[in-house]
Amino acid sequence: MRIDILTLFPEICRAPLSESMMKRAQESGTLELRIHNLRNWTTDKHHIVDDAPFGGGQGMVMKPEPVFAAVESLRNENSFVVLMSPQGRRLTQTLADEFSARPHLIIICGHYEGVDHRVSEHLADAEISIGDYVLTNGAIAAVVLVDAVARLVPGVLGHEQSAADDSFTGGLLEGPQYTRPAEFRGWKVPEVLLSGNHGAIAAWRKEQGLQRTQKARPDLLLDDAPDLSS
Repeated sequence: MRIDILTLFPEICRAPLSESMMKRAQESGTLELRIHNLRNWTTDKHHIVDDAPFGGGQGMVMKPEPVFAAVESLRNENSFVVLMSPQGRRLTQTLADEFSARPHLIIICGHYEGVDHRVSEHLADAEISIGDYVLTNGAIAAVVLVDAVARLVPGVLGHEQSAADDSFTGGLLEGPQYTRPAEFRGWKVPEVLLSGNHGAIAAWRKEQGLQRTQKARPDLLLDDAPDLSS
């Protein structure tokens, strides 16, 4: 999979995406990640990328010219262009899974008071928000999107079942996890996890995931709770 990120602050993206699994995925060739400075596509000597909004208002708006030029120089027939925006569709695990199947993503990071709306109307294939809040710039949101998507690409995680067991993948939060020691400060690991009975362990984890979801994120539950009998 190839991902191109267009931003005014490349280092914000580069540092977190150059560590751990993302680093190994790039070294193995599973993930091709390129981070570009949008100023490279400006044509004036001052590399201006923003201007005051028509109609007045606070702050500055990103100009369309460098964004269009950058995307058009990188795009091919397999590209899918994503604009990070507070007005976008909220990122979910299902959406991340859909994006992970695409061979090429181009991610545009919004900054300042936003991006000229013609980018949304005529260039982006999707607008994505990582949550109902506003960040100082879209590069931070782009890192979240890339991490959520890239880890679902086959070969990125060390164990393919890891992604399948994640919270949200089955519609519920993941149940609690434990490791050694079996007893710590008087708190014991649930006996079922020590039993070796894989069927009982699986049922316990599903039940715990449902309980955790009901308590912390009831909005994730449908009208009918998942059937835990199988």
